[in-house]
Amino acid sequence: MKITNKFNLPDFVVDVLTTSDYTRGKSHVSVTQLIDSPRIRILQRMHDDSIEQDASEFIWSSFGTAVHNLFEDKIKDGISEERLFIDIDGWNISGAIDVQQVTEDGVIVYDYKVTSVWSVIFDKSEWHNQLNAYAWLVRKAKGLPVKEAKIVAVLRDWQRRKAAEEESYPDSPVQIVDIPIWSEQEQDDYIHGRIAAHQEATFSQMRGTSLPLCSEKEKWMKDDKFAVKKTSNKRAMRVFDSMEDAQHYFDSRGLDNAHSIEVRKGAATRCEQNWCRVQEFCDQYLNEETA
Repeated sequence: MKITNKFNLPDFVVDVLTTSDYTRGKSHVSVTQLIDSPRIRILQRMHDDSIEQDASEFIWSSFGTAVHNLFEDKIKDGISEERLFIDIDGWNISGAIDVQQVTEDGVIVYDYKVTSVWSVIFDKSEWHNQLNAYAWLVRKAKGLPVKEAKIVAVLRDWQRRKAAEEESYPDSPVQIVDIPIWSEQEQDDYIHGRIAAHQEATFSQMRGTSLPLCSEKEKWMKDDKFAVKKTSNKRAMRVFDSMEDAQHYFDSRGLDNAHSIEVRKGAATRCEQNWCRVQEFCDQYLNEETA
């Protein structure tokens, strides 16, 4: 990867932000790669020498590393930052688990996240996938059941005023989020399915054929919205999830021809807001942009 410095940050700042000791070990994929898009993983590997990222963009991952280090130094009653490995379906899978607390009836798994308030308010399926993959890894690599899984969420944009005024807003900048544990069969099926998807992508790349497409979830696709508005105004009176609800509101208010229902097409947030580092190398994105 090519590191740029578009904002002329001092060299020591760039060094701090971009230095990382992360490694997945001698595994084919890590858990975080396994639960993500096979297409993105392959394209990142293929174009690593050409991908550019500005040093400033490393700020949040640097915060995450700092939080990990802060907690790691204080763990007294658990196993901290242990990377586990397991061979399955011809591949080696690894995962670094932030904290494991071993009790008489099972293991409690914790994962640290430096994240936004919205990640706590609106449930993140990625957290469910990741922590259940860790639970599977502990069970397979250590022969121990995981009885609980928790996210330690450090909210980088938490506001005291909103916490005092809004009932649904997190009451503190650190939240413990409980993640439901799937059955062993659900975990097994999920892991086998993800490995198969990544192996298919790897074989496609080796054969020189098209990579599997990213799913709507992997593109962080937002659904269409339907805005009831006065046609001359930009701002909507109300926004609905379905045309039926928007039409009912329109009719029930007796709105006239000076009003309309505007369809706001859902966007692939990951692709269109530059959250994907391989965007410029992705034929799926380029074809959808020109369609």
